[in-house]
Amino acid sequence: MEDFIIYGYWGLFAASFLAATLLPLSSEVVLGFLLLNGADPVIAVGVATCGNVLGSCLNYAIGLGGNKILLKKVLRISEEEFNKSAERYKKWGVYSLLLAWVPVIGDPITVIAGVLKTKFMLFLILVTTGKLVRYIVITIISMNL
Repeated sequence: MEDFIIYGYWGLFAASFLAATLLPLSSEVVLGFLLLNGADPVIAVGVATCGNVLGSCLNYAIGLGGNKILLKKVLRISEEEFNKSAERYKKWGVYSLLLAWVPVIGDPITVIAGVLKTKFMLFLILVTTGKLVRYIVITIISMNL
């Protein structure tokens, strides 16, 4: 985590991007640390949101391509996680994308959106909204510590 922190906003962007895709990272920790050390809250929230949303867009693209090898090997989404996410997505519809920020369930939801060929602009609006609100809340909490 320290490697991301020493690179400031670039590290935050990288941590946020990777947290939405490949690695079990906590972009929230990097964001909180930077905020507690004088980072501009508006810039930090913008950088974290952009990185995390772009990571989700990669998940969407992988789902759109329907490549199960990438799903299992790269994103490490098991068949069981995939099926649970598909059920959740079908139950709650596109609005489940507002929960794309939630650990464990968020990444598979963004992949399912690609598999089910959700309209990209709708995907982008919902995912961005959920992730932006999450980072704003984290920022407010961090600034009040």
